[in-house]
Amino acid sequence: MRMSKKFDAFVTWASGIKVPINKKILDQMAAWSQSMNVKVNRSALLSWRVLEVNTMFADRISDVPKSFIREILKVAISPNIISFAGGLPNRELFPVQELQTASNSVFEHSGHEALQYSNTEGYLPLREFISQRYKTIKGLNIEPKNILITTGSQQGLDLLGKTFLNEKDRVIIEKPGYLGAIQLFSIYKARFSPVLLENDGVNIQELMVASKLRNTKLMYTVPNFQNPTGITYTNEKREQIANVLRGKPLMLIEDDPYGDLRYSGTHQSSFMHYLPEQTILLGSFSKTVVPSFRTGWIVAPDEIMEKLIVAKQASDLHTNFFTQKLLAEYLQQNDLNEHISKIKTVYGRQCLAMIECIKRHFPKEVTYTLPEGGMFLWVTLPYGISAMDLFQKAIEKDVAFVPGDPFYTDLKESVSTLRLNFSCVDEATIEKGIARLGESIHEYITEYKQKNPTV
Repeated sequence: MRMSKKFDAFVTWASGIKVPINKKILDQMAAWSQSMNVKVNRSALLSWRVLEVNTMFADRISDVPKSFIREILKVAISPNIISFAGGLPNRELFPVQELQTASNSVFEHSGHEALQYSNTEGYLPLREFISQRYKTIKGLNIEPKNILITTGSQQGLDLLGKTFLNEKDRVIIEKPGYLGAIQLFSIYKARFSPVLLENDGVNIQELMVASKLRNTKLMYTVPNFQNPTGITYTNEKREQIANVLRGKPLMLIEDDPYGDLRYSGTHQSSFMHYLPEQTILLGSFSKTVVPSFRTGWIVAPDEIMEKLIVAKQASDLHTNFFTQKLLAEYLQQNDLNEHISKIKTVYGRQCLAMIECIKRHFPKEVTYTLPEGGMFLWVTLPYGISAMDLFQKAIEKDVAFVPGDPFYTDLKESVSTLRLNFSCVDEATIEKGIARLGESIHEYITEYKQKNPTV
């Protein structure tokens, strides 16, 4: 078929409609198809089965792909596959009996109240607990009125997107960055300003440039045990970032779902200490109590909180009230710090086991981060080695991980990085899985060098 100069291919959608596209879009679709194990013919017609043109749907939803990690987890559902791909807490550590006792107490003493509608801001005793914990753990004086209970911290991001972002507004994001934030801000058709993430935080020179771009509204960070890299911003880098942003018309979002899970090193200060007038905090009970309750929160100044409450009222009126009361009862009757200490002991042991296995089984030219907490570490393969291609080889050996590609917003070629999760696998399984992955890496590097002898 003859192509016009303006277009490089035609896509045949599932509906049968042929749509002309340019090379940039074709390459993006081909990369996505490859990741989902769908064959793509770049030279002529492309049969695309994931997206379908339908004018009923808004552009904001049609332009956003499915969660890459959720799709990978579908590939890794075989019971024979050892998966380092998920970001799940260890279910063996959930306080099941304690939560059952708390639930019984709620039904016994305030069942009718717990099953009724409630206020948008959230259950006051729960917000008071969060307020007091900020004071005792982080030295922050945050009033309950500045805390909004959300349906997970992901809803917190959604409310911030609704409140701040117009189409084509800019969001500064870490490179690599949290996939959930990338997907969320894409819904609001934001433009991303990725800033390189170094071992101690984002690159200051790149941040200075990004913060001066027109219509920059937000900077999104995960400064403690970052997802996907596991790195932590130092206090020195946090202060430098605050100095760059101070006085500019933008807000810094400090997303901290993993901050309590430090098992080595020293706690670092919140951005709220350095940039209180421009910092919004996100928190969650998903990593410290249980994820299925989907209970998180936003901390914001009065004038922003007013807008967030309106946005939440339009979304869901209020977060599950029974779950809020259950959590508050559990937290009143149990020592959260003691429970978190058990989690840190297990995760710290599993993280160390994974690092020691990597030392034994991975090629020496492979590098990796050394997390002091959280649930992830980040692996960098030799330049030119595609983590996406490695994923296919690893699956053949029944081991899964997350290729680094979806964590970048300015991707122009396949990347040589990947994320490993250690929170859901015991030490014996880690040994077996890392050995399989190491074998896959050795084989792939050998094949790559044979095909590229000048490398």
